Amino acid sequence: MRRRFCSCAWPGATGRLGQDRRMQHPTPPGRWPTALYTAVPLVVLAFGHTLSNLLRTLPAMATDVMSLDMGTTTALLGLLTGAYHLFFALGQLPAGVMLDRLGVRTVSLSLFAMTALGCVAAALARGPVGFFAAQALLGIGCCGMLLCPFALAARTLPPARFALWSGFILSIGNCGMLLSATPTAWLIERHGWRASFWVATAMALGIGALVALVVPRSDRAAASPARRLGTELRQVLTITASPSLRGPVVLAFTSLAAVLAVRGVWGGPWFMEVKGLSRIDAGNALIPLTLAVAIGPLVAGTLDRLTGARRALLAGSHLAAGGLLLVVVAAATLGDGPLHGWRASASFDAWVFFVFGCCMSTQPLLFAMGQSATPRESAGKALAALNLMFFCGTAFHQLASGAIASAFGLAPVFTYFALFLSASALLFLRCTRRAPASLDAPLARAD
Repeated sequence: MRRRFCSCAWPGATGRLGQDRRMQHPTPPGRWPTALYTAVPLVVLAFGHTLSNLLRTLPAMATDVMSLDMGTTTALLGLLTGAYHLFFALGQLPAGVMLDRLGVRTVSLSLFAMTALGCVAAALARGPVGFFAAQALLGIGCCGMLLCPFALAARTLPPARFALWSGFILSIGNCGMLLSATPTAWLIERHGWRASFWVATAMALGIGALVALVVPRSDRAAASPARRLGTELRQVLTITASPSLRGPVVLAFTSLAAVLAVRGVWGGPWFMEVKGLSRIDAGNALIPLTLAVAIGPLVAGTLDRLTGARRALLAGSHLAAGGLLLVVVAAATLGDGPLHGWRASASFDAWVFFVFGCCMSTQPLLFAMGQSATPRESAGKALAALNLMFFCGTAFHQLASGAIASAFGLAPVFTYFALFLSASALLFLRCTRRAPASLDAPLARAD
């Protein structure tokens, strides 16, 4: 059977690629088992993705008290959190280029320094302008937190182990959403919202110190041609607009935005303002959704392998997710209207959000589809294009949903995302209706 290899090297590789790997990752010290020498840096770098998820979802637990402290509205503060996603998206391509030019360790340490600075700025913010600037710094600092462990894994692991570690890295990173639920709610209740950013500052500095200790030094590949950032950007934009990637791009633009809107911004206010829960109870109510997002990608990959129906899985799951958001809105609306006196419980909403999270966990299949839809030499740029669309869409929808919440309230926000998810899934089906069979091929694996 034909093997599929990524552009990485492993022990025994020959040629310049193998020489680069031996240069960047010397033989581990005798007291370190080889497996541990490989695993520890990846786990430490994955903690950076944990911190990134914590910071992007933290406002859901503190928007109300932050808005009072800063003399603004909850809706406006939710709108300002879109700065994180906007600058996160803008930083994707430069971060990828710098990883090639400077190496994982140098880029990672720079990102942790920027993230710590952003956390300090957020903790000291006194108004909307300061909070916007802090969110921008955090977006830039966190933009490469997932790329760094992925880049190191691609350079040091064979394809079969890379597939395993990519899922493990995502699972570690999504635990940041667990930290931003009940633990953050408790911290805010006891010590105020600013304390949560001071704790995040300590985490950024601590993980950065671990990176300096355990991540191997890597030198810039002297033989690699220097590429201009403008050239790289044009290439990515060309691939983004190509017919083969149009369907995945359309779905990516709304997919992550919907998850982060529910879990990262509006889920907390929904449970506190609409359902009347306390902050800690609201954090508990978001735990099922968080668990679904953390575990779901591994299940989605298994379903993809078993069914070979990637296109149907993606479209069906996103249509179902849109319907579930409408269920939540309808349950709240009926209690205030035709079925006055009946009201869906907070537990009902929490478990609907759990199923919503399970449906949205098919997102990683978009990366697999993008890789299958483009030539091997362009696969990396295709993945960069999709990642860019994930976070450009998040920034766009966060700004739009903030304006909707300010004018109409929270229920229309969920309706907005339900309609966009449904429309995106239908458009995705239309764009991929003549897709080659390779788009439904199971995730690549070593034979």
